[in-house]
Amino acid sequence: MRVLVTGSAGFIGGAVTTALEARGDEVVRVDLMLPEAHGGAEAPGGTHRLDVRDADAWRDLLAGVDAVCHQAALVGAGVRVADLPHYASHNDVGTAVVLAAMHEAGVARLVLASSMVVYGEGRYDCPDHGTRPVRPRRVAQLDAGDFENHCDVCDAVLAWGLVEESARLDPRSAYAASKLAQEHYAAAWARQADGAVVALRYHNVYGPGMPRDTPYSGVAAMFRSSLERGQPPQVFEDGGQVRDFVHVADVARANLAALDAVVAGGTGSLAAYNVCSGTPVTIGEVARLVARGSAATLEPEVTGGYRLGDVRHVVASPELARQELGFTAQVAPGVGLPEFATAPLRG
Repeated sequence: MRVLVTGSAGFIGGAVTTALEARGDEVVRVDLMLPEAHGGAEAPGGTHRLDVRDADAWRDLLAGVDAVCHQAALVGAGVRVADLPHYASHNDVGTAVVLAAMHEAGVARLVLASSMVVYGEGRYDCPDHGTRPVRPRRVAQLDAGDFENHCDVCDAVLAWGLVEESARLDPRSAYAASKLAQEHYAAAWARQADGAVVALRYHNVYGPGMPRDTPYSGVAAMFRSSLERGQPPQVFEDGGQVRDFVHVADVARANLAALDAVVAGGTGSLAAYNVCSGTPVTIGEVARLVARGSAATLEPEVTGGYRLGDVRHVVASPELARQELGFTAQVAPGVGLPEFATAPLRG
């Protein structure tokens, strides 16, 4: 199979490219080499350095391509209103240009890197009133050290549940809004161009090759950097926030499964899947697991601090990906996170 991978030099795109080539596929590598993601690094050999928004650059690159694996994106929360145009331009316009170019070239199969952030908050259940929507957590509540979400009927603390792909989508940041827009553009393209799309909603990805101390770094990398500076990892809130951390090698495997499925399957629609480990873990436990694999003997410091707009819990259900893609993660957080403490990172 000949696969064009956008963002091929990035953390996830690089892992996907390596996995594709390892099984004998031909990869057309495309990456803009954004300084936010790559610093001043040179593009790897064979990489076509181009901006996905450049409509004139695509015709020759897509010749003979069986499928596109679209990983390129501006990431990070996008916490300022001024960030909105950057995310809309790189992620939304970029995706629209890629889709139009694919249609012109007759390429009708796409795997799209989406994200858990399209869900916003996760699923919450009240013991008396069932699944409930959640209200924004109030500043006074957070200042008082109450970090939980409460039932809108009885004010009881809500328990988290697994988020399925059919859940309500509620993006809470510029990045999240842009990822959902990518899914909408791809779904419209699939209907209009008789194409097929698999959107992979990544949860918290970590592993070798992760960028160090950039907007593209995740919390596990930040915990590791603190330990390497001789400082205890700083854990916000009470450390009880629940997430799913999935190893980049598993994310690459999910992409291969999605490419096989989208090439073999029907057309005219988008199918979305959670890509997760299936093993929930608290942020406090993430800090402890990274510290366990480090030479440092520092215990994480739970600060009680918070960031407005952060979600309390979001944990994915892995079942649909298992049933329909045949994907099950192989690296448990209890193994992968301590190993991550000494894994090679990008500069």
